[in-house]
Amino acid sequence: MVAEKVLFTPLQIGSITLKNRIGMSAMTRNRALQTYPNDLLKEYYVQRTKGGAGLIVSEGILITRQGTEWPNAPGIWDEKHISEWKKITDAVHEAGGKMYAQLWHVGRVAHPDAPEQKLAGTPIYAPSAIAARGGKYRFLPGEPGNVTPTEIDDPKQFIELYKQAAINAKAAGFDGVEIQGGNGYLIHQFLDSTSNKRSDEWGGNIENRAKFGLEVLKVVVEVFGPDVALKVSPNGGYNDVGMPLQETLDTFSYFITESDKLGLAYITLVQYHPYFDPVFDVQRATKHDVIAAYAHLPKHSKVFVNSLVTAEVGEELVASGKVSGIFIGTQWINHPDLAKRIEHGKPLDNQLNFMGLNSSGEEGYTDYPTAVY
Repeated sequence: MVAEKVLFTPLQIGSITLKNRIGMSAMTRNRALQTYPNDLLKEYYVQRTKGGAGLIVSEGILITRQGTEWPNAPGIWDEKHISEWKKITDAVHEAGGKMYAQLWHVGRVAHPDAPEQKLAGTPIYAPSAIAARGGKYRFLPGEPGNVTPTEIDDPKQFIELYKQAAINAKAAGFDGVEIQGGNGYLIHQFLDSTSNKRSDEWGGNIENRAKFGLEVLKVVVEVFGPDVALKVSPNGGYNDVGMPLQETLDTFSYFITESDKLGLAYITLVQYHPYFDPVFDVQRATKHDVIAAYAHLPKHSKVFVNSLVTAEVGEELVASGKVSGIFIGTQWINHPDLAKRIEHGKPLDNQLNFMGLNSSGEEGYTDYPTAVY
């Protein structure tokens, strides 16, 4: 395999320069201890830094206690979170890497019986009191599905949670933050007309539905300046979101265009993936080409693409100027040296340990071998 030349050129995003254009996307791996990151997480991220990642985006970091579908997910709401994450960002920087924190609120797809939600002592909150179909909390008895949430009375309170999380991420030494605006989580729930039935300034028309996400971005930019990014998944599907095609195009074109005016570091467009397309009465996703639909819209922010992107396809997309870089997810799990393998033409021959995806230790997490160089 010939090394992908364009992917291995530097790229300026915000105030930092990446050594290449192959990033590692956020992937929840369930190894935190009571929401606190630890030495195992540090080893995992350092391995992939040494493996050549141009930018590492952390697993989704919860901005407040939530009973997520992913037990043992990390948070960033107290001083201990900050100090434990600081150990990781320091180690990543020492290894020559750059790292963003993905800030995450799951909204209506938390569960009241999950241990962290019980500790929170609050209801499940969402834009509207509409349950997401599906959901399966395998760590809870009986594998219950999603529940009807409590409608958020004042969205500004949640915007402040994002701002405080950004303040904490800055104190923890992250180079920037990525706002999770997709996958049917809280910001996506506000954007989507099937999950947002509000009649106030936060719902109804496109501008109102986009307001929550835009206000989150604005307050986070107050903290991190140009080092703020946004991830969106316009195809929907996952966590029971998805609008008719024209409404989808209109909504995300507006949201991306307005977000770009804030001068973000980058906007990541998540492509269609069948895993994120559950079937209820019909398939839930609104399948369309996100690069063709939205990649031309940002004028002030770089564009990355994620989901089912190979290095070969990424090379073509970057060389053609359609995007500035790519994020890869799953292949980073079982290839800690993924970017180095691509650069040096080494095969991607580690088998993914599916049993280790949700375990609690190093198995299927930090025990994958690197190639011989």
